[in-house]
Amino acid sequence: MKHEWRKVEKDWYLPKRPTLLTLPKLNFITLAGTGDPNQPQFSEQIGALYPVAYDLRMALKRGDLGTPYEYTVYPLEGVWTTDDGSRGAELNKSALRYKIMLRQPDRLTAVDFQASLARVQAKKQNPWLTALKWETYEEGQVLQTIHQGPFDDEPVTFAQLQQVLADQKLKVIPTMGDYWHREIYLTDTRRTAPEKAKTVLRYRVAPQ
Repeated sequence: MKHEWRKVEKDWYLPKRPTLLTLPKLNFITLAGTGDPNQPQFSEQIGALYPVAYDLRMALKRGDLGTPYEYTVYPLEGVWTTDDGSRGAELNKSALRYKIMLRQPDRLTAVDFQASLARVQAKKQNPWLTALKWETYEEGQVLQTIHQGPFDDEPVTFAQLQQVLADQKLKVIPTMGDYWHREIYLTDTRRTAPEKAKTVLRYRVAPQ
């Protein structure tokens, strides 16, 4: 049976309201970058992630890595911070620092990733392929909700999460190093009107 994250892991990816949950250790293909994501470089970086993710998916589906396994490729994610401390309405996009990523099934390994990367590099030209990394990370307790609308309107939804943090006596702690928050993109910005975009906004949290 095909593993579809929208059905099997809907509590992780499709929260209906601000939700607290605890996440286990997960695998990701990642790529670190800086600057305004509206610039062409960001699209090139995303374009380096997906060929490897689809190559791995097909290797599993064919049974090249053991028992055949079929799944839906996971959505693009990103963890974000700024180098100048700007946030919210004062955000300086040129100072953004981020790590974008695609989650991978538990049965895949760093060795599988390296083999896939070599196959993709033999067929595709993208300068960011050499920057891809395999990372295993356990986020632990998180608070998340869905934001619907343009990215520039996210501060309103983050303010709702901040209220939950205050009510629950929780604090935000950095994720995957010193990144401030995580975003999971449930819709493709290239094909979705900004007002219809859906993005999971997630904080890693701990008791105050």
